Amino acid sequence: MTARRAESDDPPLLDELMPWSVAPMRLGRSWPLAPDAASLRTRWDRLVRAEGAERERLFDPSRARTPQSSVAALPGQPTSTGRFARENGPCPDPVRVLYGPFDEQWLLPDHRLIDVARPELWRVADDRQLFAVEQGYVPQAGGPALPATALLPAGRSPAGRPGRIRPLYRRPGGLEPNLTPGLLPSLSGRYGQEVTPQDVFTWAMAAARATPEGCAVPLPADRELWQRGVGLGHRMLALQLRGARGGERPRMPGGRRPYVRAAIPAHPAELLYDREEEVLQLGEGRVSPVPAGAWDFHVSGVRVLQAWFERRTGRGEPGTLEAVRPAAWLQEWTSELLELITVLGLLYELRPQQEELRAELTDGSQVARAELRRAGVLPVPADARRPASVFDHHEEGPEGQFSLL
Repeated sequence: MTARRAESDDPPLLDELMPWSVAPMRLGRSWPLAPDAASLRTRWDRLVRAEGAERERLFDPSRARTPQSSVAALPGQPTSTGRFARENGPCPDPVRVLYGPFDEQWLLPDHRLIDVARPELWRVADDRQLFAVEQGYVPQAGGPALPATALLPAGRSPAGRPGRIRPLYRRPGGLEPNLTPGLLPSLSGRYGQEVTPQDVFTWAMAAARATPEGCAVPLPADRELWQRGVGLGHRMLALQLRGARGGERPRMPGGRRPYVRAAIPAHPAELLYDREEEVLQLGEGRVSPVPAGAWDFHVSGVRVLQAWFERRTGRGEPGTLEAVRPAAWLQEWTSELLELITVLGLLYELRPQQEELRAELTDGSQVARAELRRAGVLPVPADARRPASVFDHHEEGPEGQFSLL
């Protein structure tokens, strides 16, 4: 950050409000991830049955991982730490992850298969954690700057410009919020009410905007505007959690709920949209009503529904593990598609409120960076940018050795 920006009256960046961040995962090979869990089990079984050069080829080695690599287990995952060249055991249970924006998939949680898995994220992922997935800046691109999830995010950017993953808490159990020290008491004093970590998280979801310098999060001077933005962010978060944490699964009002009007074929070749009829066509299959807002929903310039469809209908290179896929379109994908349409449509309906909020922030008084510096909230202490030490149990290292605490 330049000295000029540090002393300016510009709004703070998310990097200053939630200072600990982690780069996206780098899988190194595509086959440990899939839209369905059964394919992953089949891929694993095929790999462990192979021997010698065939196992090496199927593994798809990289500079970071080969069947001979020796690595520690991922935190919280009971997978083997022996070299994969000797592996002959059962497939580990796949875990649900957020691959890209709004795209929930399955991942084999085996550190031997992932080039850069970000263990610090796995260490703090639990039933209290929330993750903000900051999107990289793409000029003229619409869509949310800060999607959120309760799943472990891979952090992939659809436009190839990865941002950062920012957990809400630095420790398991919802302990130690990932917020700049002094921010919560400063905002609580300004607004005359208790400001919680999740309030800051949801405010950022509602107010954040991508800029060339990073994700900017203007803070209002006005208490009423703060409360309105936090409420809007909570609604956005509830939709993106899709019923997790005891919430209700998102549903369109009666008469607007999408249904399958014509069965989706085994191999839908393309995805088309009839705007006039509000019909989504998957080959000969038809889903309606599909609001135009769901079809028009983009993140980083990429249409979410199109990217989701392509991930489920693409074909891997013959002879590779990625080519091991379902023989036909899965019923579970249809259910996921209907829910995704609902989530995107309802989020799109909230955009006018977001635009109004941002307009009022632009026209009104803000808590700028310079004021946060005067209050002692900024600059961010260096240790707030580093992960907390959260070891409360032994973690297995390479070849069954235990990590030193």
